[in-house]
Amino acid sequence: MNHLFKTVPLLIAAALSGCSNQNEPTESGYRVAATVGMIADIVRAVAGPNAIVEGIIGEGVDPHLYKPTSNDVKALQAADLIFYNGLMLEGKMGDVLVRLAGSGKRVSAVTEAILNQSDYVITDEAEHYDPHVWMDVRGWMEAVKVVEKVLSEYDPSQAETYHKNAAAYLDQLGKLNTYAVSSISSIPESKRVLVTAHDAFNYLGRAYGIEVRGIQGMSTESEAGVKDIESLVDFLVSRQIPAVFVESSVSDKNVRALLEGAAAKGHQVVIGGELYSDAMGPAGTYEGTYIGMIDHNVTTISRALGGTAPEKGFQEKLSSTHP
Repeated sequence: MNHLFKTVPLLIAAALSGCSNQNEPTESGYRVAATVGMIADIVRAVAGPNAIVEGIIGEGVDPHLYKPTSNDVKALQAADLIFYNGLMLEGKMGDVLVRLAGSGKRVSAVTEAILNQSDYVITDEAEHYDPHVWMDVRGWMEAVKVVEKVLSEYDPSQAETYHKNAAAYLDQLGKLNTYAVSSISSIPESKRVLVTAHDAFNYLGRAYGIEVRGIQGMSTESEAGVKDIESLVDFLVSRQIPAVFVESSVSDKNVRALLEGAAAKGHQVVIGGELYSDAMGPAGTYEGTYIGMIDHNVTTISRALGGTAPEKGFQEKLSSTHP
């Protein structure tokens, strides 16, 4: 296994050993920082009004390439608890997280529960971890349990509340997972292929039975070559795939090159919609929640590839799934 991709979780674990809670909850609530919106959403659901939650990386921003600003560092320093994804999603924030853990702050990876499950974590040919666990709702349910555990240990007086909140949220996620299974299975089997800008959807593909192809690798730091695009064009033409997808946090340049290449070979491919991969939708919208993000993705993919998902999604809350 590439040691670089193990470094941050192991260093943080080492820094945390022997550390106790130096800060206690106050009447006004404790402060929690979460690196990405999907994690912040879990914390808000589980903590409720007991915590003030701040997300560091906002909507439409690529966490693979994100460099923390001085304000981000201040927000992390001011937090009583910090949650991050792990599996090297926040590669450029790693040094900051290690320093904060070394100072005694509680810094927790929400994927820690699956790090040792070798049959779950996906890796690429170079054995780099795929960090996009949230694309499999069942996998993300494990992250909820980690958040509940950490909050309960930090604020034991509210442990029962956190348990009830987590159970209620897990119930919602269970229903979302059932919807994802039924929607994607409604796509004709020959068209059950998801082509996107980068490999952010492998957990979704494995969980819900759809083949996934990304132009770039699992990190957007990798570059797609001409041969990569030509190979995908040939694949689209030979399989007669009707649609490909752009992502809200990744440039659509390479995806549009696929359309042009397929058209040159006599096969029309359309953009089936914009998916949320490394970031959720706009704050304050349904798509700006984790449930809304996955509902949008599943519904958009299913409808564009010939499935029968309802236009407004499983909760009838989606604003639009049209390109």
